[in-house]
Amino acid sequence: MPSDSSTHPRIVIVGGGLGGLALLLTLHRRGVPATLYERDTSSSTRAHLGAPLDLGWESGQRALRENGLQVNFEESADSEGRRIYDGAGTLHFSHGAGAQGGSGRPEGPPPPQRPEDSRPEIERAVLRKLLLDAIPPHLIKWDHALVSVRSLGHGQHELTFANGFTTVSDILVGADGANSRVRPLLSPATPIYTDVKFIDISLAPETTKLPELQGTVASIGKWTLLVMQNSRMLGSRMCGDGRIRTFAAIRESADWTLPSDPAEAKAVTKTYFAGWQQWMLNLIDYADESAIYIHALYVLPAGHSWPHVRGVTLIGDAAHLMSPFAGAGANLALLDGLELGLALAGLATEGKLADQEAVDEAVVAFEENMCSRAGRIAKQAEDNLHEFIHPDAPHPAIRRFKQVFAEGRHEG
Repeated sequence: MPSDSSTHPRIVIVGGGLGGLALLLTLHRRGVPATLYERDTSSSTRAHLGAPLDLGWESGQRALRENGLQVNFEESADSEGRRIYDGAGTLHFSHGAGAQGGSGRPEGPPPPQRPEDSRPEIERAVLRKLLLDAIPPHLIKWDHALVSVRSLGHGQHELTFANGFTTVSDILVGADGANSRVRPLLSPATPIYTDVKFIDISLAPETTKLPELQGTVASIGKWTLLVMQNSRMLGSRMCGDGRIRTFAAIRESADWTLPSDPAEAKAVTKTYFAGWQQWMLNLIDYADESAIYIHALYVLPAGHSWPHVRGVTLIGDAAHLMSPFAGAGANLALLDGLELGLALAGLATEGKLADQEAVDEAVVAFEENMCSRAGRIAKQAEDNLHEFIHPDAPHPAIRRFKQVFAEGRHEG
């Protein structure tokens, strides 16, 4: 990184999730120097976490398309498809490739015919690898957990990391997620608990081959399977490595947790789905005991924004953490990274990247657009959460799906 900040402002990105990587890639491909600092020790540290993601044409896919990765994405993604059941095993809704026909299944809207109308699904780890493979390794500094940021005035900030390393930024971008250490420079907002917890479980690839699980495996197929009833939900998807990932969603207090013993944890989880069909409960009974995780769902207030501060901004969950029930978090993070990167690269092309007034103007426009868009989608995600984890589920969720499909493409 050149040290002459009057010519080459020091752009520092904190956080190596999808938003940070999209920003770094967008800048790199347009010849703008930047460095990303990530707390994980390597790209494989948390590769096992995260549900499959469906990417929108004008959001997540756009960020890939404008960075030369559309073909790579299409080679790695699967067509979207959803089935919604209740706990008694009644199929209420079916949408996607193969959903139409005379099988007696409830028919959803016809599968999308244009790429602009589809939202192909890709595993988070695969998507992250696509981005990482397109970025020169030396631009990412692993094992750098940010511990403090100090304003030096004039838009500059000094960053100190847990390993003792310090650096100074002229443009600092917080892409460091829900518990961002950069956010307090701009906003006092802190994440709010939604009263929903996800229990992340999975069937190991070898387990899916057991004869007693073939009914379960066949019911999932290549679909996203959603089972909802009485304010509880199971969401499952077959991954590329043959593992079936499941998220069990329940309403519980913030301090609720599972027993540390895996067998006991599965037994407790199963009590929340008592009476559901055995092929569904197999997802819990046969879950990999070495891979049980709990995620509490937190959100920032819908419409979260902040007065602009020179030399610093936020993207992704650091800016607009929302529930996953709009399918928008990853899409917005990618889009944020792209749009901020294009704005800064545009200034570089005009020879204005060292002009603080010009940077302020561009970043303010970016922040206003990002926060407005995210506010609309966060409200949808909030509404969707209550309709998916609902006493009368799955009916409110089905009404929501039908409304979205009737309206065509949706934001995020």
